[in-house]
Amino acid sequence: MTMYFDPPPTIAARSFARLPDALRMRGADTEWHRGQPGGYPEHSFLEGPAFDRDGTLWCVDIPHGRIFRVSPQGEFTQAAKYDGEPNGLAIHRDGRIFIADYANGIMVLDPVTLKVEPFLTRVRLERLKAVNDLVFANNGDLYFTDQGLTGLHDPTGRVFRVRAVDGHVECLLDNVPSPNGVALDPSGSVLYVAVTRANAVWRVPLMPDGTIAKVGNFIQLSGGGGPDGLAVDSDGNLAIAHVGLGTVWLFDKRGEPIARIRSSCGHNTTNIAFGGPDGRTLFITESESGSLLQADLPTAGLRLYSHS
Repeated sequence: MTMYFDPPPTIAARSFARLPDALRMRGADTEWHRGQPGGYPEHSFLEGPAFDRDGTLWCVDIPHGRIFRVSPQGEFTQAAKYDGEPNGLAIHRDGRIFIADYANGIMVLDPVTLKVEPFLTRVRLERLKAVNDLVFANNGDLYFTDQGLTGLHDPTGRVFRVRAVDGHVECLLDNVPSPNGVALDPSGSVLYVAVTRANAVWRVPLMPDGTIAKVGNFIQLSGGGGPDGLAVDSDGNLAIAHVGLGTVWLFDKRGEPIARIRSSCGHNTTNIAFGGPDGRTLFITESESGSLLQADLPTAGLRLYSHS
Protein backbone atom coordinates (compact mmCIF):
# COMPACT_ATOMS: atom_id res chain seq x y z
CA MET A 1 0.00 0.00 0.00
CA THR A 2 1.33 3.44 -0.91
CA MET A 3 1.13 6.05 1.85
CA TYR A 4 0.32 9.67 1.10
CA PHE A 5 0.67 12.72 3.35
CA ASP A 6 -0.80 16.17 3.05
CA PRO A 7 1.65 18.70 1.57
CA PRO A 8 3.66 20.21 4.43
CA PRO A 9 3.70 23.98 4.98
CA THR A 10 6.32 25.89 3.03
CA ILE A 11 9.01 28.05 4.64
CA ALA A 12 10.83 30.50 2.40
CA ALA A 13 14.57 30.57 2.92
CA ARG A 14 16.16 34.01 2.76
CA SER A 15 19.63 35.10 1.77
CA PHE A 16 22.32 35.18 4.45
CA ALA A 17 25.52 35.65 2.45
CA ARG A 18 26.86 35.46 -1.09
CA LEU A 19 30.38 34.41 -2.01
CA PRO A 20 31.93 37.74 -3.04
CA ASP A 21 33.08 38.27 -6.61
CA ALA A 22 36.70 38.54 -5.47
CA LEU A 23 36.55 34.90 -4.29
CA ARG A 24 34.73 33.54 -7.36
CA MET A 25 36.98 31.56 -9.67
CA ARG A 26 36.87 32.22 -13.39
CA GLY A 27 38.18 30.09 -16.24
CA ALA A 28 39.41 27.40 -13.87
CA ASP A 29 39.75 23.93 -15.38
CA THR A 30 39.64 21.46 -12.49
CA GLU A 31 39.71 17.68 -12.46
CA TRP A 32 36.53 17.76 -10.37
CA HIS A 33 34.67 19.76 -13.02
CA ARG A 34 35.90 17.47 -15.79
CA GLY A 35 34.53 14.46 -13.91
CA GLN A 36 31.00 15.86 -13.54
CA PRO A 37 28.14 15.21 -15.98
CA GLY A 38 27.86 18.96 -16.72
CA GLY A 39 26.03 22.03 -15.56
CA TYR A 40 28.16 22.77 -12.50
CA PRO A 41 29.24 26.38 -11.90
CA GLU A 42 32.91 27.22 -12.33
CA HIS A 43 32.96 29.92 -9.61
CA SER A 44 32.68 27.50 -6.68
CA PHE A 45 30.69 24.60 -5.28
CA LEU A 46 29.77 25.36 -1.68
CA GLU A 47 29.24 22.46 0.71
CA GLY A 48 29.84 21.23 4.24
CA PRO A 49 28.61 24.00 6.59
CA ALA A 50 29.60 23.64 10.26
CA PHE A 51 29.60 26.07 13.19
CA ASP A 52 32.40 26.40 15.71
CA ARG A 53 31.89 27.46 19.32
CA ASP A 54 32.48 31.11 18.47
CA GLY A 55 29.53 31.15 16.07
CA THR A 56 31.70 31.24 12.96
CA LEU A 57 30.35 29.24 10.04
CA TRP A 58 32.90 27.17 8.14
CA CYS A 59 32.16 25.77 4.68
CA VAL A 60 34.04 24.38 1.70
CA ASP A 61 34.47 24.90 -2.03
CA ILE A 62 34.96 21.40 -3.47
CA PRO A 63 36.62 21.89 -6.89
CA HIS A 64 39.06 24.60 -5.82
CA GLY A 65 40.20 23.06 -2.53
CA ARG A 66 39.15 26.02 -0.40
CA ILE A 67 37.90 26.32 3.18
CA PHE A 68 35.94 29.47 4.05
CA ARG A 69 35.07 31.16 7.31
CA VAL A 70 31.83 33.15 7.35
CA SER A 71 31.25 35.65 10.15
CA PRO A 72 27.87 36.11 11.87
CA GLN A 73 27.53 39.20 9.66
CA GLY A 74 27.89 37.07 6.51
CA GLU A 75 31.44 38.08 5.56
CA PHE A 76 33.47 35.42 3.72
CA THR A 77 37.19 34.87 4.39
CA GLN A 78 39.33 32.25 2.71
CA ALA A 79 40.90 30.35 5.60
CA ALA A 80 42.78 27.71 3.62
CA LYS A 81 43.47 26.51 0.11
CA TYR A 82 45.20 23.19 -0.55
CA ASP A 83 45.49 20.40 -3.12
CA GLY A 84 42.24 18.56 -2.44
CA GLU A 85 38.49 18.41 -2.90
CA PRO A 86 36.92 19.16 0.50
CA ASN A 87 33.32 17.98 0.61
CA GLY A 88 32.10 17.92 4.22
CA LEU A 89 33.17 19.27 7.62
CA ALA A 90 32.77 18.12 11.22
CA ILE A 91 34.33 19.93 14.15
CA HIS A 92 35.97 18.03 17.00
CA ARG A 93 35.43 18.99 20.64
CA ASP A 94 39.03 20.24 20.76
CA GLY A 95 38.38 22.64 17.86
CA ARG A 96 40.08 20.71 15.07
CA ILE A 97 38.12 20.69 11.82
CA PHE A 98 37.82 17.30 10.15
CA ILE A 99 37.36 17.33 6.39
CA ALA A 100 35.77 14.68 4.18
CA ASP A 101 38.02 15.19 1.15
CA TYR A 102 36.77 13.56 -2.04
CA ALA A 103 40.29 13.23 -3.44
CA ASN A 104 42.38 12.49 -0.35
CA GLY A 105 40.28 10.85 2.37
CA ILE A 106 39.81 12.34 5.84
CA MET A 107 41.92 15.46 6.47
CA VAL A 108 42.27 17.74 9.49
CA LEU A 109 42.49 21.53 9.51
CA ASP A 110 44.10 23.23 12.50
CA PRO A 111 41.93 26.32 13.11
CA VAL A 112 44.92 28.25 14.51
CA THR A 113 47.70 27.48 12.05
CA LEU A 114 45.20 26.80 9.19
CA LYS A 115 47.39 23.90 8.09
CA VAL A 116 45.67 20.89 6.48
CA GLU A 117 47.10 17.43 7.19
CA PRO A 118 45.99 13.83 6.46
CA PHE A 119 44.10 11.88 9.12
CA LEU A 120 42.90 8.77 7.27
CA THR A 121 43.74 7.98 3.65
CA ARG A 122 43.63 4.17 3.60
CA VAL A 123 41.86 1.38 5.46
CA ARG A 124 43.95 -1.79 5.83
CA LEU A 125 46.14 -0.55 2.95
CA GLU A 126 43.09 -0.12 0.70
CA ARG A 127 42.42 3.30 -0.77
CA LEU A 128 39.04 4.84 -0.09
CA LYS A 129 36.70 5.32 -3.04
CA ALA A 130 36.05 9.04 -2.40
CA VAL A 131 34.67 10.19 0.94
CA ASN A 132 31.74 12.59 1.12
CA ASP A 133 30.51 13.53 4.60
CA LEU A 134 31.15 12.85 8.27
CA VAL A 135 29.73 13.28 11.77
CA PHE A 136 30.99 12.84 15.34
CA ALA A 137 29.07 10.86 17.94
CA ASN A 138 28.93 12.14 21.52
CA ASN A 139 31.65 9.68 22.54
CA GLY A 140 34.00 10.99 19.84
CA ASP A 141 33.49 8.16 17.34
CA LEU A 142 33.68 9.44 13.77
CA TYR A 143 31.27 8.17 11.10
CA PHE A 144 31.91 8.91 7.44
CA THR A 145 30.58 7.96 4.02
CA ASP A 146 32.76 6.63 1.21
CA GLN A 147 30.73 7.43 -1.89
CA GLY A 148 32.97 7.41 -4.94
CA LEU A 149 31.02 7.03 -8.18
CA THR A 150 28.65 4.42 -6.79
CA GLY A 151 24.95 4.34 -7.58
CA LEU A 152 22.18 1.97 -8.56
CA HIS A 153 24.54 0.53 -11.18
CA ASP A 154 27.21 -0.11 -8.54
CA PRO A 155 25.81 -0.34 -4.99
CA THR A 156 29.17 -0.66 -3.24
CA GLY A 157 29.38 2.64 -1.39
CA ARG A 158 30.51 2.32 2.20
CA VAL A 159 29.94 3.75 5.67
CA PHE A 160 32.81 3.63 8.16
CA ARG A 161 33.29 4.28 11.85
CA VAL A 162 36.56 5.38 13.46
CA ARG A 163 36.46 4.49 17.15
CA ALA A 164 37.66 7.26 19.42
CA VAL A 165 38.96 4.90 22.09
CA ASP A 166 41.59 3.18 19.92
CA GLY A 167 41.37 4.63 16.40
CA HIS A 168 40.15 1.33 14.96
CA VAL A 169 38.43 1.74 11.59
CA GLU A 170 35.49 -0.53 10.79
CA CYS A 171 33.22 -0.79 7.78
CA LEU A 172 29.56 -0.81 8.82
CA LEU A 173 27.97 -0.91 5.37
CA ASP A 174 29.42 -1.80 1.97
CA ASN A 175 26.28 -2.05 -0.18
CA VAL A 176 25.08 1.54 -0.44
CA PRO A 177 24.23 3.09 -3.84
CA SER A 178 25.89 6.48 -3.28
CA PRO A 179 26.14 7.21 0.48
CA ASN A 180 26.26 10.95 1.09
CA GLY A 181 25.20 12.97 4.16
CA VAL A 182 25.22 11.42 7.64
CA ALA A 183 23.61 12.41 10.94
CA LEU A 184 22.91 10.85 14.33
CA ASP A 185 19.65 10.97 16.25
CA PRO A 186 19.58 12.50 19.79
CA SER A 187 20.08 9.10 21.45
CA GLY A 188 23.14 8.35 19.35
CA SER A 189 21.69 4.93 18.58
CA VAL A 190 20.47 5.65 15.05
CA LEU A 191 22.61 6.78 12.11
CA TYR A 192 20.85 8.37 9.13
CA VAL A 193 22.53 8.03 5.74
CA ALA A 194 21.49 9.97 2.65
CA VAL A 195 21.55 7.55 -0.29
CA THR A 196 21.64 9.98 -3.16
CA ARG A 197 21.26 7.80 -6.25
CA ALA A 198 18.44 5.80 -4.66
CA ASN A 199 16.75 9.09 -3.66
CA ALA A 200 16.36 7.79 -0.13
CA VAL A 201 17.51 8.11 3.46
CA TRP A 202 18.46 4.91 5.26
CA ARG A 203 18.00 4.35 9.00
CA VAL A 204 20.91 2.43 10.53
CA PRO A 205 20.33 1.17 14.12
CA LEU A 206 23.54 1.10 16.16
CA MET A 207 23.45 -1.77 18.65
CA PRO A 208 24.99 -1.53 22.16
CA ASP A 209 27.78 -3.94 21.16
CA GLY A 210 28.77 -1.70 18.24
CA THR A 211 27.18 -3.76 15.49
CA ILE A 212 24.32 -2.70 13.21
CA ALA A 213 21.03 -4.47 12.60
CA LYS A 214 17.80 -4.13 10.64
CA VAL A 215 18.92 -1.30 8.36
CA GLY A 216 15.86 0.15 6.65
CA ASN A 217 14.69 2.68 4.11
CA PHE A 218 13.43 5.51 6.34
CA ILE A 219 12.46 8.16 3.77
CA GLN A 220 11.83 7.67 0.05
CA LEU A 221 12.06 10.85 -2.02
CA SER A 222 11.59 11.60 -5.71
CA GLY A 223 12.80 14.16 -8.21
CA GLY A 224 15.81 16.43 -8.13
CA GLY A 225 19.19 14.77 -7.77
CA GLY A 226 18.52 13.10 -4.44
CA PRO A 227 19.23 13.78 -0.77
CA ASP A 228 22.57 15.36 0.10
CA GLY A 229 23.36 16.84 3.53
CA LEU A 230 21.44 15.92 6.71
CA ALA A 231 20.89 17.57 10.09
CA VAL A 232 18.88 16.64 13.18
CA ASP A 233 17.17 18.94 15.66
CA SER A 234 16.87 18.47 19.41
CA ASP A 235 13.47 16.77 19.05
CA GLY A 236 14.90 14.22 16.65
CA ASN A 237 13.37 15.73 13.52
CA LEU A 238 15.43 15.14 10.38
CA ALA A 239 16.27 17.89 7.87
CA ILE A 240 17.26 16.72 4.38
CA ALA A 241 18.91 18.92 1.75
CA HIS A 242 17.41 17.79 -1.57
CA VAL A 243 19.94 18.82 -4.19
CA GLY A 244 18.52 19.74 -7.59
CA LEU A 245 15.11 20.50 -6.15
CA GLY A 246 16.00 23.71 -4.30
CA THR A 247 14.45 22.26 -1.16
CA VAL A 248 15.22 21.21 2.38
CA TRP A 249 12.66 18.77 3.74
CA LEU A 250 11.91 18.48 7.46
CA PHE A 251 10.54 15.14 8.69
CA ASP A 252 9.65 14.13 12.24
CA LYS A 253 11.28 11.11 13.87
CA ARG A 254 8.47 8.88 12.62
CA GLY A 255 9.07 9.94 9.04
CA GLU A 256 6.10 12.26 8.56
CA PRO A 257 6.73 15.54 6.69
CA ILE A 258 6.68 18.71 8.81
CA ALA A 259 7.85 21.43 6.44
CA ARG A 260 9.36 22.21 3.05
CA ILE A 261 12.00 24.94 3.01
CA ARG A 262 12.37 26.46 -0.45
CA SER A 263 15.49 28.09 -1.81
CA SER A 264 15.18 31.73 -2.81
CA CYS A 265 17.90 31.69 -5.47
CA GLY A 266 18.95 28.30 -6.86
CA HIS A 267 18.25 24.56 -6.99
CA ASN A 268 21.48 23.08 -5.62
CA THR A 269 20.66 22.98 -1.92
CA THR A 270 23.63 20.82 -0.97
CA ASN A 271 24.01 20.85 2.80
CA ILE A 272 22.71 22.27 6.07
CA ALA A 273 23.66 23.20 9.62
CA PHE A 274 21.78 24.62 12.59
CA GLY A 275 23.11 27.85 14.09
CA GLY A 276 22.19 31.33 15.19
CA PRO A 277 21.93 32.73 18.73
CA ASP A 278 19.27 30.22 19.81
CA GLY A 279 20.20 27.38 17.45
CA ARG A 280 16.88 27.62 15.62
CA THR A 281 18.21 28.97 12.34
CA LEU A 282 18.94 26.48 9.59
CA PHE A 283 21.77 27.55 7.29
CA ILE A 284 21.85 26.11 3.77
CA THR A 285 24.64 25.99 1.18
CA GLU A 286 23.19 26.73 -2.26
CA SER A 287 25.96 25.90 -4.71
CA GLU A 288 24.35 27.00 -7.97
CA SER A 289 24.46 30.67 -6.96
CA GLY A 290 27.34 30.36 -4.51
CA SER A 291 25.20 31.51 -1.60
CA LEU A 292 24.30 30.75 1.98
CA LEU A 293 20.60 30.80 2.85
CA GLN A 294 18.85 30.76 6.20
CA ALA A 295 15.44 29.78 7.52
CA ASP A 296 13.88 30.06 10.98
CA LEU A 297 12.64 26.76 12.44
CA PRO A 298 10.63 26.10 15.59
CA THR A 299 13.13 23.71 17.21
CA ALA A 300 16.83 24.20 17.87
CA GLY A 301 19.37 21.92 16.27
CA LEU A 302 20.81 18.99 18.14
CA ARG A 303 23.81 19.90 20.28
CA LEU A 304 26.80 18.45 18.43
CA TYR A 305 30.03 16.94 19.74
CA SER A 306 31.87 20.17 18.86
CA HIS A 307 29.78 22.08 21.42
CA SER A 308 29.49 19.44 24.14
